[in-house]
Amino acid sequence: MGRRGHNEGSIFRRKEDGRWVGQLDLGVRSGGRRRKTVYGRTQRDVRRKLDQARRTQQDGLPVVSGRQRIDKFLAEWLSGHRTVRQSTWERYDDLLRLHATPFIGHLYLTNLGPQHLDDLYQERQASGLSAASVQRLHRVISEALDQAARRGLVARNVATLVDPPRVAHREMKTYSPEESRRLLEAMSGDRLEAIYVLALSTLARKGELRALKWHEVDLDGGEIRIIATIQETRAGMVFGPPKTDRSRRPILLTKGAQDALRRHRLGQIEERFRVGEAWHDLDLVFPNKVGQPLADGSLSQHFHTRADRAGLPRIRFHDMRHTGATLLLGRGVNPKIVSEMLGHSSVAITLDLYSHVTPTMQREAVAALDAVLWGGLATDLAT
Repeated sequence: MGRRGHNEGSIFRRKEDGRWVGQLDLGVRSGGRRRKTVYGRTQRDVRRKLDQARRTQQDGLPVVSGRQRIDKFLAEWLSGHRTVRQSTWERYDDLLRLHATPFIGHLYLTNLGPQHLDDLYQERQASGLSAASVQRLHRVISEALDQAARRGLVARNVATLVDPPRVAHREMKTYSPEESRRLLEAMSGDRLEAIYVLALSTLARKGELRALKWHEVDLDGGEIRIIATIQETRAGMVFGPPKTDRSRRPILLTKGAQDALRRHRLGQIEERFRVGEAWHDLDLVFPNKVGQPLADGSLSQHFHTRADRAGLPRIRFHDMRHTGATLLLGRGVNPKIVSEMLGHSSVAITLDLYSHVTPTMQREAVAALDAVLWGGLATDLAT
């Protein structure tokens, strides 16, 4: 056995296989003495690994003594990560199971380096995975490695040293005021007319509207309460909490929305009478034709069919929420109010998401200042 100086570790060669082994004393923790053990084909390799571990120790970072494979760690992390929504958990599982574990799962946590993640992201993108999906994969891996670092399983989160691919900015697609009116005209008298009126005027998410129940609607007071959403999971459609705490919110109804809901309720009563005992009474405002939750795909298909017939541009149902927000901000409505209607966690998110409306808001703000301070004379003098 070869000895080194104090706190430099020891190096020796095993007789059974001739492999070189190095050990660094990490001190006493949890009632026992811990050691960092490294292996190498040559004495020089082991000395280099010991020196690296010693520098890590001197820098105040934890020196990991155990060995755990990444696939096992990610499975355990995911199993204990049930606090997120079921649909979110399933997306995490899909990303890790399909795009991480098959490629880096065989590595030990302590051996994972930035280059492994760089290679993984490049390979996944080259295979056809979108840059946005690779970014989501990176966020999930980074979140898992954060926990590994906190528990002392790794010295640091190497994902923080990696830049995932950038996602090209995609221009938000919304309807103009004229197109929005054409859409509502096209939906007039339709069985689902009211859901389109609410999508544009309340800014609620599609899942929130599909989960809305009649006891959460106050037509006399002109208000709805968003307290749930419908999530698409492997087990089917399930009711769950909204996206964030701020997503639980009351939203005032326009007169047009109140009228549309009153017509919708009368139509639903007639529909229930026709269906009879086959109706499932879930108190839903926008169920399918037998009272059960309206499927996401069915609503999207309904929307696209009607919009195409009206000669309107193809956008997502979700984009009507963006349309409503853009129309309000463009008319100078306080961004804080719009943010509350959207259920965003902060007004900063709203302003960032709808930055394309900012120039219009600034022009209106300047015109307002002109009117207040100079009575509009500044504009007259300039011309």
